[in-house]
Amino acid sequence: MDPDAALMLRVKDGDVQAFEHLVEKYKHPIVNVIYRMLHDLDEAEDLAQNVFIRVFQSAGRYEVSAKFSTWIFTIARHLCLNEIRRRGRHPAQSLESSQSDDPEQAPRQYPDGKTFSPPEAFLHRELEQKIKQALEELPEKQRLAIALCQEDELSYEEIARVLGCSLSATKSLIHRGRETLKEKLKPYLRSGAWEEPENETLPEKRC
Repeated sequence: MDPDAALMLRVKDGDVQAFEHLVEKYKHPIVNVIYRMLHDLDEAEDLAQNVFIRVFQSAGRYEVSAKFSTWIFTIARHLCLNEIRRRGRHPAQSLESSQSDDPEQAPRQYPDGKTFSPPEAFLHRELEQKIKQALEELPEKQRLAIALCQEDELSYEEIARVLGCSLSATKSLIHRGRETLKEKLKPYLRSGAWEEPENETLPEKRC
C-alpha cells in the first residue's frame, strides 16, 4: 500500500501524529503548486492550510482509491480553480493582493539552499519575473499541468488523474506548455548565466 495512504488511514483512526507527518511532507509541494498558479505566496499559504483542513475533515470518509499524493493535489486543484474564478469576479481585489512595486513586498520563495553573488542574484530575480509572466500567460490547464509536473511526488499518470484528463492529453498539455515557455523565454536563456534556471523551470519526467 502507498505509505502516505497508510498514514491517512491512521489519521482516520484518530492518529494526530500521522496527520502531522503528512502536513510536514506535503506542505511545501502544495504551497509551491498553488503559488505557481496564483503568484501570491500569502494566498498560496492560506489555501494550502485550507487543503490540510479539508484533508483532516475528510479523514472519517477516506478510502484508498488512489495514491494519497493524487488525492491531496486534486483537493489543491479544486481550491485553486475556485480562487481563480473568484479573482475573475473581483479583478481589482486580486490585482491589489498579487502585485506591488515595493521590492520589500516581492513574492517570497522557500529557500532552495543556493546562494548567488549580487550580479547573479539580479539576473536570477529578473529571470524569475520573466518566468512568472510567461506562466501567467499560459492557458489555465497548461499552467496547472506544468505546476504539477514540477513536483517530484507526481508521475504523469497521477497528474492526469489530478487534471481529470487522459494520459496522452496530459502529456500534450505539458509538452505544449513547455514549448510555449521555451519560446517566450528564449531571449533570456541564451546567456550562460541563465542556462541553469531554464533546466530547473522546465523539468523532464520519466513515464
